[in-house]
Amino acid sequence: MAKEIERKYLVLGDSWRGLAEGNVYRQGYIATQDKVAVRIRVVGEKSYLTIKGPSIKYSRLEFEYPIPVEDAQEMLETLCERPFIEKVRYKIEWRGLIWEIDEFDGVNKGLILAEVELSDENQQIELPTWIGQEVSDDARYFNSNLVKHPFSQW
Repeated sequence: MAKEIERKYLVLGDSWRGLAEGNVYRQGYIATQDKVAVRIRVVGEKSYLTIKGPSIKYSRLEFEYPIPVEDAQEMLETLCERPFIEKVRYKIEWRGLIWEIDEFDGVNKGLILAEVELSDENQQIELPTWIGQEVSDDARYFNSNLVKHPFSQW
């Protein structure tokens, strides 16, 4: 079983810019029901089918499988809810952890979130200076919810 333990934060300022190159992500959701999500994601020449279970505190089950890009593109266009999640992801190593900063585009433009995966729910972490308010418990910031309730409509 794959378990994801993740914390999510708003990003402050621009001091993180220039610390990493970004990659364009495009993703859609085939289904979101009872806090379970089935997602298709394309990142450059790679693509994935991901199934995520409901969040319990900072943890949830996550199963991710590589799939052919052509299949992913077809599923995005024919099976996924609109709008898509469009973002640039930057991966920044800081104090032994990898921080993923997502700068959203499209209907979620203006939203910048940072996520960090942990090995344990109680793992102590030191926050970089560009980390703001924690939003791990705020479902509005889940990508699957940003499809239904985009940031631009808050």
